Amino acid sequence: MKPRQTREIRVGNVRIGGSAPIAVQSMTATRTQDIPATIRQVELLEAAGADVIRIAIDNPKDVAALAEVRAARPNANLVVDLQENYRLAEKVAPFVSKLRYNPGHLYHLEREKPVQEKVRYLVDVARAHNCAMRIGVNAGSVDPEKVTKYDKEDSIAPMIDSALEHSRMLDDLGFDQYCVSLKDSDPNKVIDANIRFSEARPDVPLHLGVTEAGMPPDGIIKTRIAFEQLLTRGIGDTIRVSLTLPFENKGDEIKVGRAIIDDIENGRFRSVPRFEHKGLNIISCPSCSRVENEAFIELAQNVREMAQYAKQHDITIAVMGCRVNGPGETDDADLGMWCAPSYVNLKRGPLSLGQFTYDEILGRVRAELDRLIEEKKSA
Repeated sequence: MKPRQTREIRVGNVRIGGSAPIAVQSMTATRTQDIPATIRQVELLEAAGADVIRIAIDNPKDVAALAEVRAARPNANLVVDLQENYRLAEKVAPFVSKLRYNPGHLYHLEREKPVQEKVRYLVDVARAHNCAMRIGVNAGSVDPEKVTKYDKEDSIAPMIDSALEHSRMLDDLGFDQYCVSLKDSDPNKVIDANIRFSEARPDVPLHLGVTEAGMPPDGIIKTRIAFEQLLTRGIGDTIRVSLTLPFENKGDEIKVGRAIIDDIENGRFRSVPRFEHKGLNIISCPSCSRVENEAFIELAQNVREMAQYAKQHDITIAVMGCRVNGPGETDDADLGMWCAPSYVNLKRGPLSLGQFTYDEILGRVRAELDRLIEEKKSA
């Protein structure tokens, strides 16, 4: 690996950036309000060697649950994932070591308020509670104003623009305890976005991840490609492997991440420079606490098995587990699903095809897949 040039930040008792070892992290998969299950997830991830553990917070009941999780696991390096409600920051900050926010979600609440004012509030909260911050930019939920500035074919530029803008906001506020992530389900875009950002801001620690990498082994391959190409360039200070896994196997994300780092450090490479998009591509998000029905995991597995007859066709199918990232991050797929508690939303590209029960959805996806194949043959 080339030496990293980033500054160092502190997340609890973990150092990220500079000469510190690359930190490996993951996210709880259970509903945050299911306190025993969430505590169990934290214990599993700690046992697997997680340096940092992220928990999603969406409402006051989640905050109350987080307080109990913190009481049960007082030494865990917990990070909060603020979703649409950034105002919850001051309530959760006493229980965590880092606040993660998505610039593309800040407009959801108090739309009349300037973004700079919201960011100042987050920085004030982080300072008051000695929290680090992460600016988390996701391809499927970029600030709409950024998206309209660039050519539709360039999905990377809006992400980088957003990350750079928010980095400047934190700099202007005199806050340097932050890192940045730029994530996409396409490992090539993850590579390109992080290289371009690091060239502009070599000082900012980077959190690496391929979001919606999918199920093993494909999800591991996509992640390995991105990490090998970036870490060897000295880009990346902390990593998250995002896999669709049963809840009890969540610790595998940590084991895979450490195995990839160990291989890179010892000169063992298993990937190629670019990910080849040929044949069937199944995208599925990691099982996390935003998932509203655990049946999502089984659905993703069933879709992969059902669709094997189409493996020679260049078709992308996306299976998303929640309403937060699901709607936007299925737009680029040929067929996309995002899962609600009792039904599944089916899309063809950005076009909605309706809502179907978990019992109905597989047959409907098969019919749409057949239709896509016939259209490609006709073309």
